[in-house]
Amino acid sequence: MTSPLPGGVDCDLHPAVPHLTSLLPYMNDYWRDQVTTRGMTDLVSQSYPTNSPISSRSDWRPAQGKPGSDLTDMQKQALDRFGVAYGICNPLYGVQMVFSEDMQDAFCRALNDWLAKEWLDKDDRLRGSIVIPTQSVEKSVAEIERCAKDNRFVQVLMLVMGDMPLGKRVYWPIYAAAERLGLAVGIHAGSAYHNPPTSIGWGSYHIEDYVAQATAFQTQLTSLIVEGVFARHPNLKMVMLESGFTWLPAYLWRLHKFWRGIRMETPWVDRAPLEIVRSNIRFSLQPVDAPPDPATLNRLFDHMQSDELLLFSTDYPHWQFDGDQVLPPGLSGDLVRKIMIDNPLATYGRLEVVLA
Repeated sequence: MTSPLPGGVDCDLHPAVPHLTSLLPYMNDYWRDQVTTRGMTDLVSQSYPTNSPISSRSDWRPAQGKPGSDLTDMQKQALDRFGVAYGICNPLYGVQMVFSEDMQDAFCRALNDWLAKEWLDKDDRLRGSIVIPTQSVEKSVAEIERCAKDNRFVQVLMLVMGDMPLGKRVYWPIYAAAERLGLAVGIHAGSAYHNPPTSIGWGSYHIEDYVAQATAFQTQLTSLIVEGVFARHPNLKMVMLESGFTWLPAYLWRLHKFWRGIRMETPWVDRAPLEIVRSNIRFSLQPVDAPPDPATLNRLFDHMQSDELLLFSTDYPHWQFDGDQVLPPGLSGDLVRKIMIDNPLATYGRLEVVLA
């Protein structure tokens, strides 16, 4: 087993909202009344079914309540256990599924304020991601600017499956705000479920949704590159969270091949896709979608042609590994340090870690 280094950065922790009523103290009178009079109970996403085994390891599942809803459990099971200096909280709650722009905005504001008060205020190691109401770019930018006044927020959080490709110019004000304020943009597995999660329609089973996430990341990465997001925002860092990464070498080879052949269509893409990924895109470690064979994994790293692409993550409390095997076997000490410390610090400009 490869042992984690103390002082690392866990880039993907999931504090769970116990219930929609948990957000009521962070809403104004109007929205509290709306939630109450409409009889709204909770916002549940199919991305992480509550009782599905992959939604929580059995030893991380509490006797009562949602996995990830208790700070003490997170401290004991993730922060203390793996000796991290900072953990970035990415709350996955169904606020993006709401169709009303105004309600989505109110719920996102409440979620971000809840995260700051109930989690960031209670452990100095925790940092936050700003959940934004992507149906309204104007409201998203306003929420980014509001939350960015708190330096503990280090990232803007979006879902990989939404209403349209993320490279579209309508989203560029979001990226401009993130770049200007020194925030990374995290693209997390999950869906707003306004559209089918696969390119050919709705499936029947959760496994179809789960497996389709990787192809969604590939589609979004293509969109971000060919639409020219990084030509316009060269200092922007984007993090693909729970995307997997073993697909990256073959995907980049294919994208590079076609970019060379029809690059006259997108003249603003003035660098090879591989160069753009190396400079602007990062991937969370978990889930490690590779065989448990060190030789195979190290060969994959060679094909990726960079040791700066991966960021340490536990994906707490989701079930991606057993026991303390948070790092795949066979990694060199230098690569472990890059993944756990150097790469996250270079990606998240707002993190201020003093290493002993």
